[in-house]
Amino acid sequence: MKRFYVFSVTAAILSALFFISCQKEPTAPLDTKGATVPLPAAAIEGMKKSAAVTVFATGFDNPRGLKFGPDGYLYVAEGGLGGTNSTVGQCDTVPDVGPYLGGMTGRISRVNRSGQRSTVAENLPSSQTNPGSGSLVSGVADVEFIGNTLYAILAGAGCSHGVPGIPNAVLRVSHGGKWSIVADLSHFQMTHPVLHPNPLDFEPDGTWYSMVHVGDDLFAVEPNHGELDKINPENHRVSRVSDISASQGHIVPTACVYRDGYFYVGNLRTFPIVEGSSSVYRISRSGQVDVWATGFTTILGLAFDREGRLYVLENTTGNPFPTPGTGTVLRLNQGSKRDTIATGLFLPTAMTMGPDGDLYVSNKGFGPPIPGFGEILRIAVDNRRDYFVRRDDD
Repeated sequence: MKRFYVFSVTAAILSALFFISCQKEPTAPLDTKGATVPLPAAAIEGMKKSAAVTVFATGFDNPRGLKFGPDGYLYVAEGGLGGTNSTVGQCDTVPDVGPYLGGMTGRISRVNRSGQRSTVAENLPSSQTNPGSGSLVSGVADVEFIGNTLYAILAGAGCSHGVPGIPNAVLRVSHGGKWSIVADLSHFQMTHPVLHPNPLDFEPDGTWYSMVHVGDDLFAVEPNHGELDKINPENHRVSRVSDISASQGHIVPTACVYRDGYFYVGNLRTFPIVEGSSSVYRISRSGQVDVWATGFTTILGLAFDREGRLYVLENTTGNPFPTPGTGTVLRLNQGSKRDTIATGLFLPTAMTMGPDGDLYVSNKGFGPPIPGFGEILRIAVDNRRDYFVRRDDD
């Protein structure tokens, strides 16, 4: 398996995809060769029994990036359910996991304080890999607000993903759910190649993963090519902040947060998974990349709390390929001490800090098109609830 089509990430798929039955209880995951990957005993039950972890909302289709809006509600990007349209012969396709089948099943949801989901925008691009690689879905990758305006970034659009009429792009979403393109990211990547792309794991339209705002600009990370770019939603201009591949190679950067003048970016890395091989990188506004913290595994989410401590979401631990029930959340404290905040998560894909000081995680966020299978978890991390936390140095 050469790649992992990380939840919108590198359709270069990890080649280890999991299979989940439509029944209540998931079966063991399968890799692309059909070999069974053992599911950790009582992994899902273990997660549910953790007093610090509760299910906040359900009914999502491959949930990805999520952010709280100025109204206090949680907004969730959803990969969707893929589609049936093929563009074979119309454009360059994706090796190994292609050809993709595209459709308009992507969605953005809003969750109120009681955990009830409602649709903000629908009929957005979504695509899925070939059946042999698991029919893995990507679509809307992340959401972000500038003031009261909602923006979204697409990972499952473009001709190479079976959606020829709409490129991967940054969208502006109106209150009525209508959307418009403010930046064509497919065109930018095709005309501004990075220094060290991986030919065996290459997505012509890219597979954008996370997006943050700084002032009136948006900044987005693309894992497959390996870059951090700036998007001005008013003049539609896209510019390169950092070609991460130039100094780090094909590390598959994913999650991004911004704090005190720097971007902090975590990476998935390639497969098979090597425990402790992922890092958190600090990138300056001028594009300088430095390794900031090491020793993580399959990072797909980052979040700072009010005290400046960084939380790291790991999709899979202790296994060579993505495995349900092995996701974790770690916290970095002063002096390099790390706390384990939560374990037993089911293929989590993104994380954000809530205004209440708790973490919110997209869980069951990556896989084939199973309607409504995804959920949002709430993880208590308040200092008053430290008895839920297991310290690694105990």
